[in-house]
Amino acid sequence: MCKHICCILLILAFSSCLALGASSPHPSDPDAGPTFTFSRFEPGAPLRLVVYGDSRFTNPSVTHGTDPRIRKWLAERVAEEHPAVLLLTGDTPFTGANPDDWKDFREETASWREQSILVLPTTGNHETYGGVAEGIANYLKNFPEIADHRYYSALLGDVEVISLDCTSAAGKSSPQAEWFATQLAKLPGQVKFLFILYHKPWMVDRQSQMLVNLPDTASLGLRAILEAHLATLHAKVIVFNGHIHNYERFERNGVEYVVTGGGGAEPYPILYRGHADLYRDTGFPVYNYVTLDIADGTLRAAMWKVKNPDSPELSVEEKDQFTLTAP
Repeated sequence: MCKHICCILLILAFSSCLALGASSPHPSDPDAGPTFTFSRFEPGAPLRLVVYGDSRFTNPSVTHGTDPRIRKWLAERVAEEHPAVLLLTGDTPFTGANPDDWKDFREETASWREQSILVLPTTGNHETYGGVAEGIANYLKNFPEIADHRYYSALLGDVEVISLDCTSAAGKSSPQAEWFATQLAKLPGQVKFLFILYHKPWMVDRQSQMLVNLPDTASLGLRAILEAHLATLHAKVIVFNGHIHNYERFERNGVEYVVTGGGGAEPYPILYRGHADLYRDTGFPVYNYVTLDIADGTLRAAMWKVKNPDSPELSVEEKDQFTLTAP
């Protein structure tokens, strides 16, 4: 009997080890490589992505703080761009703890799933509105691709996406900051372009610096970690942020910083664009999304702005573009 019990215990222990070995690496593990590897993306193959955010999906009857007509049209328009990957810069729901807002999100973005678009999100402050625990649980439930990871990295051929969590601690000694530093130090050699997602901006216009104290301490700390690793990085880096419901673009130490928060939330006017902002157009409002086309070591980016939000027939126009070459 004892012999049989011992055998059973050994089998159970071995099965547990197999289960642990089969699980995805958790971002709190500082020795982990990419959290996810999506093998359907091959190094060197052309890749098309779309980046946008700050949609605030909610009941279409709600018109304060979000524009249901623009929001829904943009979600459909993004699908019409036929990206293989969609990067969301946060504030996807209006109230993260409200399951009905996530239901509205699923209904208005059904075309994304019909096309099997890989959606890689980051958290925004609205993801935790109404209750942090409930909001994060809803967020993770609605993005099964990230398998319960609040921050993670995704390897897509020779592109890597690092998505950070603005709702978790990001101080220098925090698990998230230490994980981020390790990810940068261990970036796979095949990566030519590195995209970093974080909701709150790491660079902003003078207006936001003076009026709302952005970038905040966490954003500046994470930016400092990135800059400490730039000398050894072998990839071209673009940081994508949201939070400001407009569009801004900066370059600092060879890194491109893009704020794209024009997904349908109430637009914010930028009355004064500092000299560092590479986007100079004064038009308002700036509902927008960004397309990224990568081929032969070259990335071509374009910002598409809703031309006339009050028009019965909506359309977009290209208002900014830039090209980056892999090192």
